Amino acid sequence: MTRLAPAALALALLAVSACGYALAGRENTVPIHVKRIGVPAFENRSTIPDLDRVLADAVRTELRSRGRYVIVQDATGVDAVLTAVLRPIKMNVLALTDQTRQASKYSMTVDASVEFKDLTTNKVLWTDAAVNVSEEYEATGTIAINDPAAIFSQDDNALKRLAKAFAQKVVSAALEGS
Repeated sequence: MTRLAPAALALALLAVSACGYALAGRENTVPIHVKRIGVPAFENRSTIPDLDRVLADAVRTELRSRGRYVIVQDATGVDAVLTAVLRPIKMNVLALTDQTRQASKYSMTVDASVEFKDLTTNKVLWTDAAVNVSEEYEATGTIAINDPAAIFSQDDNALKRLAKAFAQKVVSAALEGS
């Protein structure tokens, strides 16, 4: 009887795993024929130069990290394409200094409309007209709080963190269809 218990447990685990169970939120909903994904330059309606390039590069890097696809910068000769329209970055003051009442902490939010489309079937696989990603930053020096371009020019890591968070959110949603 004691020898049968491990075998029964192993058999039960095998049966459950064969039934198609997977971790919630991790299922890839991209059709099997999609092998090559294009991520062309995003449309930049913000006031931040290169925001489109930095975010598109981050999305390409995140897609490549998934290991299943060939990722290119073109929208032609691909099975699917991921496009985005970037709107102006929103800035919010989160904290002020005690003495001078100047901004000491703020958040920046990138807002975009994103679409992932299967070009073989001409079907939209995933779309979100309001992708929002925010990151918090400590104010340094005398940067004008209403000028995200100045913040990004002084703190390259600020833009990189925002781009990475954006890419992770977009790629997870696009591949999982959520």
